[in-house]
Amino acid sequence: MRAIEVCRTQVLGGRVEECDRCGHREVFYGSCRNRHCPTCQSLSQAKWIEGRMERLLPTGYFHVVFTVPDELLNGLILRNRELFFDLLFKAGSQTLLELGADPKRLGAQLGITCVLHTWTRDLRFHAHLHCIVTGGGLHPDGDRWVHARQNYLFPAKVLGKLFRGKMIASLVAAQQQGDLDLPDELRAPKAFAQLKDRLYKKGWVAYCKKPFAGPEQVFSYLGRYTHRVGLSNQRLLALTDEGVHFRTRGEATATLSPKVFIHRFLQHVLPNGFVKIRHYGLMASSNATTKLEIARRLLEAERPEIPLAIAALAAMLLATQPPSPTPIEDWRAHLKRLTGLDLRRCPLCAVGTMISSPLPRKAPDDTS
Repeated sequence: MRAIEVCRTQVLGGRVEECDRCGHREVFYGSCRNRHCPTCQSLSQAKWIEGRMERLLPTGYFHVVFTVPDELLNGLILRNRELFFDLLFKAGSQTLLELGADPKRLGAQLGITCVLHTWTRDLRFHAHLHCIVTGGGLHPDGDRWVHARQNYLFPAKVLGKLFRGKMIASLVAAQQQGDLDLPDELRAPKAFAQLKDRLYKKGWVAYCKKPFAGPEQVFSYLGRYTHRVGLSNQRLLALTDEGVHFRTRGEATATLSPKVFIHRFLQHVLPNGFVKIRHYGLMASSNATTKLEIARRLLEAERPEIPLAIAALAAMLLATQPPSPTPIEDWRAHLKRLTGLDLRRCPLCAVGTMISSPLPRKAPDDTS
């Protein structure tokens, strides 16, 4: 919370930039670089997408979402955040990989990227997993690519039931091993058994959205979802002593009292060091130079024009240059190479170069 409060303020110091042609001056303050800050994700997001482009296969992709019953599990999740999130990743990825490997369905190894989100549009706690899944997979023999149907991956009911079974089994195992921090009402063995029965009777929502139309939609999804936080600056509409007013979905809005707003926002701060983007199957790091490359060659042999289209799209979206970044690359140069945005150019005259000089830091006002 302190990181976000002091972000882009004098507390973190800053710099003055002055154009060497027209004399235009601008003041910039340091950023906190906290991954939960809505202002500090652009460069990290661009770097991440640059790395993922190298693993993008020239095929269709599906968007699968796994959710859990909030009304039954939120109390348990909030006491066991890291453990539960790990189990959510494990159950979701294993569900997809198991169905993909089933000879009666696809009989191939999928490529999967999973992103954890924990919020609704009005900042309520709602843990769910977004998965980008290849529209097909590599045959176990490694000699061919098995295509999924154009508009169909797996039945939603089968996804939901298999995911539910894996999650409940993992929770029961964790409880038996003493790894779960249980609230008082669930500490009696009979009470936990009753919760398990209710979870099995409840329909768990797992669904597959319409497939991406092409590589450009995959990039758009990655850009919107991977480094998103609970609330972006663009959704904030007004702030008063009585409440925070923000947009939820479409034209709908919500107003929360400051305390409720802060409470809801901080529910979505992840445990220190927790990895919220993970890769499985063909996208796993262990397969990056083996099975993934075999799959790429097989797909490129089928449609040699697709890799060229992906390369052109990547160049258009991120303005990448052939040389890769070096450890000493200036962050402004790195941002320009990734996004095409030149922060050194004067925004007023568009000719001069902005010359930077540092500003001193200001001690935080702890009484504010």
